Amino acid sequence: MNKTLLLLMIGIGALFSSAQAQMSTPPPFLYQHQAWVDSVFASLTPEERIAQLIMVAAVSDTKRSSIGTTTSSPAYVEKLIRENKVGGVVFFQGGPVPQARLTNHFQSISKVPLLIAMDAEFGLAMRIDSTVRYPYQMTLGAMQGHNNLIYDMGSQLAKQALRLGVHVNFAPVADINNNPNNPVISFRSFGENKYRVAEKALAYMQGMQDHGLLTSAKHFPGHGDTGVDSHYDLPVINHSKARIDSLELFPFKVLINNGLSGMMIAHLAIPALEKTNNLPSTLSKPIVSDLLRHQLGFSGMIYSDAMNMKGVTKYFPNGKADAMGLEAGMDVLEFTEDVNKSIAEIKKSIAEGRISQAEIDYKCRKVLQAKAWVGLNKFKPIELKNLYEDLNPKQAELTNRLMTEKSLTVLRNQDDLLPLRELDTLKIASISLGVDSISTFQTTLSLYTSMDHFTLPANPSEAQIKAIRKQLSTYNLLLVGLHLPSISPRNTYGLTASTNGFLAELISTNKAVVSIFGNPYALNNLNKIESARSLIMAYQWTKYTEDLSAQLIFGAIPSEGRLPVTANAQFPYGAGVSTPALGRLKYTIPEELGLSSEVITYKIDSVANLALSQQATPGCVVQLAKDGKVFFRKAYGKHTYEGNTPVRVTDIYDLASVTKITASTLALMSLWDQKKFDLDKHMKDYLPTFKNSNKADLVWRKVLTHSAGLKSYIKFWSEAQNPDGSWKPNIFSTKKSAQYPTSVVGDSLYIRKNYTEVLYKGIRDSPLNANQDYVYSDLSFLLYPKLVQNLTGENFEDYLKKHFYRKLGASTLTFNPTRQFGLSEIVPTEKDTFFRMTQIHGQVHDEAAAMMGGLSGHAGLFGSANDVMKVWQMFLQKGYYGGQQLLSSEALTEFTRYQYPEIGNRRGIGFDKPNFIYTANAPRYASPSSYGHTGYTGIMTWADPAWNLNYVFLSNRVYPTRENNKISQLNIRTGIMEVIYKELLKK
Repeated sequence: MNKTLLLLMIGIGALFSSAQAQMSTPPPFLYQHQAWVDSVFASLTPEERIAQLIMVAAVSDTKRSSIGTTTSSPAYVEKLIRENKVGGVVFFQGGPVPQARLTNHFQSISKVPLLIAMDAEFGLAMRIDSTVRYPYQMTLGAMQGHNNLIYDMGSQLAKQALRLGVHVNFAPVADINNNPNNPVISFRSFGENKYRVAEKALAYMQGMQDHGLLTSAKHFPGHGDTGVDSHYDLPVINHSKARIDSLELFPFKVLINNGLSGMMIAHLAIPALEKTNNLPSTLSKPIVSDLLRHQLGFSGMIYSDAMNMKGVTKYFPNGKADAMGLEAGMDVLEFTEDVNKSIAEIKKSIAEGRISQAEIDYKCRKVLQAKAWVGLNKFKPIELKNLYEDLNPKQAELTNRLMTEKSLTVLRNQDDLLPLRELDTLKIASISLGVDSISTFQTTLSLYTSMDHFTLPANPSEAQIKAIRKQLSTYNLLLVGLHLPSISPRNTYGLTASTNGFLAELISTNKAVVSIFGNPYALNNLNKIESARSLIMAYQWTKYTEDLSAQLIFGAIPSEGRLPVTANAQFPYGAGVSTPALGRLKYTIPEELGLSSEVITYKIDSVANLALSQQATPGCVVQLAKDGKVFFRKAYGKHTYEGNTPVRVTDIYDLASVTKITASTLALMSLWDQKKFDLDKHMKDYLPTFKNSNKADLVWRKVLTHSAGLKSYIKFWSEAQNPDGSWKPNIFSTKKSAQYPTSVVGDSLYIRKNYTEVLYKGIRDSPLNANQDYVYSDLSFLLYPKLVQNLTGENFEDYLKKHFYRKLGASTLTFNPTRQFGLSEIVPTEKDTFFRMTQIHGQVHDEAAAMMGGLSGHAGLFGSANDVMKVWQMFLQKGYYGGQQLLSSEALTEFTRYQYPEIGNRRGIGFDKPNFIYTANAPRYASPSSYGHTGYTGIMTWADPAWNLNYVFLSNRVYPTRENNKISQLNIRTGIMEVIYKELLKK
């Protein structure tokens, strides 16, 4: 059975209640490949067998090393391998390629393949750059269950380590951290509950060992309740034997009983277990041999903690301590500083009978068995090609994201403020403390609604604080991120008095939602933190904790984490409240949906870059979501062919006919819900001026499906021209005035006041087609702003913003965008050569909409891809978004279904739908339940309930001319979505 499933199936109570009673399970490497072991063993001299028990330190980058390089430099380590035949190397600082090269070199000169080890508790990134950093164990301790994710982390780390030629990970940390002032374990522990520590350490261990990596649980018999760092002194544990047996030893017993391959011994003085004063546990026979080996039945590899640490060297010099460690029962001496002296002392110990050659031989054979188990009996050099890519798989990013998401802990939530609802009532400021520029936390917050951002460095001046203080008074909600630069209690987590004081000041406003990116024990150092209106503990400062904390605040994800330790009386072990998800968009990576980032990025890039290379459009934005999860969001190209402004995912585009759905049809569905608008009534019922027209009895359902006989469009702009091309003075003026208040383009042309009524009259008096066959028409959509105002008494744009856009957090959705945004944020469209005679930028491209002052129901809406997607996600979710039912599910069902399929009309109410025979109006694999629309400027939106897919494509294909229709000829818009359908069909 798969071990992941086994973890899920085994009852935790049964597992732990029987932990002590079970016979220990031998580690998997024992008694493997005996022929190879015997052959190699026979080739070794007695001194070389001793050397196999020694693991020396090495660095692949001496300039960045945090350890002394005298005995760890490549040249010195090479000397030890050649002359002393040491058995292993433990790597510290460096980079993956330098370490791989050095490993290959070391292996090439070694008589016996070397056992390579690392401290990689939270991934290879604990020691080397450019590799995966997983969450700290304390962060994972906050997860309620989800130990399968920890198993996945272990399995991924095993593959990464072995790819780098590393065979032993000195992990997991199985210490129970029940001392808030512990300077060395702290965040490295899963927490203070022995059962949770044990189950999580077990999942981590099994994930690694099941995939071929040797492990070493640490720091036996338990380093969690100390206030001293054994790197610098010898900590003393003054607990009773009974207490140690029932608490500190518990996780180690569980691991031993489940086949743990290695154990690391801590440098601790424990009077209850070792009577000799100042004798560290590393050198204690009662602890190593009697307790661990015999009483607990551990038969795996026993490693020392680093033999250069003051916890051992303070009372026992190098060499002597190494010999005593083997005498006590250890198998491998890690970080021996003076190999010659150590071998000499061990030989002396053999000669004086304190340890036998047979014991040395037994330990040597065990080391060789471990080497064979990891494949060193068939050693192959590390392949350098694609090393970086192989060490940074996307699946690891997914595991990181999921574990972070499950760990986030809401510690306070006054009046159920989180997740945030009713965005239209909030004026928000975000403040990141401890950073110099806009943080990832703030960038993600901006995905959900508009807000203003402020930052303060770790040591802000009073002037900086005063400047922000003055500005913040106008906001009714403050989203505060506290970014702590240190994870260690040694320097109070990097918290400064000025930052602490200002945070307390923000909390005192009763407006602050505080997210802490740092060690949970820092809660005890933060003034007034228990009074924060809402409080999120994120446990550490990473791009994942910042990103997902922001998503939690807005209800894109729920919170379910709980404190794994006690910070103080206000925040005890287990503190935390759950908050729900509200159906807002979640931002993630394709792997969360079972897709490959590499594959879909390559394929979408290919289609988008085809559009650019063929000059189908200067640039575009692509955004895709499935199951409410945005998994692809990318910008391509530039605003113009000749310019230098790159397209950004936040850029604002002229949505053209997508206005018909994202504005007009949206409003009509709302009115339908309110029973103010009946699809089966007639035009005259809601537009009184149409009572005596040829359109009086046209049924709205037919009108909205383009089958009522309306002409496709009217060239209103040309009717305003004289035969010589000049503008009729009763319509246009080149100067703004009370009579001509509305700009048609820039500051060069203005249209007469209330000219929209002339346009409405033109539609009313226009002829109908001879029959009511399907003819796509803009005309009725020009009327919906008037219809909405007639039925609600509200301006069309005001109605949409009040009832939908502000509630959705879609702050870029607007008409006439230059009122709110600069031109650098808005993508230009056509160079108009027949009407406005200029470059159109920031004003609507469509001529009729321009003559209506930019406010029309058929065109004129502008917005970013992300904000357009919010509206369409609300459609997909049957009117629900952000905790509010903004439309009824019945409205979405009625408006998005085929209305007249029996006569071959593919339309819904307003919405386009797939043709019955493929014509490229929709993606080839789109389901019959799907719906969407395209826009003349190069836009496409599409939603498919059958696949729960949401797609937004924005471009300005009409730059510089509308005559360029390559975007349709090349099927760029539908082609991108078809990439996703094809990948989903493979699953």
